[in-house]
Amino acid sequence: MYKLIAFDAYGTLFDVYSIGQLAEELFPGNGQALALMWRDRQIEYTRLVTMSDPNPAGSKHYLPFWDITILSLRYVCKRMALTLTPEYEERLMGQYAKLTAFEDSLSVLKTIKELNKSTAILSNGSKEMLATVVNSGGLAPYLDRLLTVEEVRLFKTAPQVYELLLKAFSVQKQDILFVSSNAWDALAAKWFGVDVFWVNRLAHPFEEIGERPNYEGRSLSEIVAIL
Repeated sequence: MYKLIAFDAYGTLFDVYSIGQLAEELFPGNGQALALMWRDRQIEYTRLVTMSDPNPAGSKHYLPFWDITILSLRYVCKRMALTLTPEYEERLMGQYAKLTAFEDSLSVLKTIKELNKSTAILSNGSKEMLATVVNSGGLAPYLDRLLTVEEVRLFKTAPQVYELLLKAFSVQKQDILFVSSNAWDALAAKWFGVDVFWVNRLAHPFEEIGERPNYEGRSLSEIVAIL
């Protein structure tokens, strides 16, 4: 039914909160809160950049995702009154570059390739960030393309981001299944016109606006049954 299975990276294939263990080591009693707030601020900055100048040619406020991630970390540490030394920043960003892949990420990608489907990552992350984390997790052999917002200089949920899938592969919208653990990302992809699988690991409610995803599951492994 689908020719291309496209995945969000951060939160979907890779656990963005796995960095909480190191954060707890560096800032005892604050690791989980830091990881949560860091992620929220990171996404907030991407939205601010895109919404403040949604130019189809790219936002004049665009910054690479790596830079946004660093700036978000610095903000959160100031907000939480934590002393972020250069050493701590380097260690946390080094850990972020090699986030842990979820347990089923590799096996699901292998199975999809065995079914002769095309695979891709579509992410806010920069090419260098994606290449590093994909290689670190051993996923590279099972991904045909790493597509990044760098090409359009707008972050998700801008429709130009999802359109990258149509430009990179010889497919139509109905040929694509987009997979994301982020409800806002799943919703935007659905609005763009592709079918969506929402990985709802924490059993959260879906957004109250827009259309529900075509599929919902607690793990990536449930995609295999659909295919």
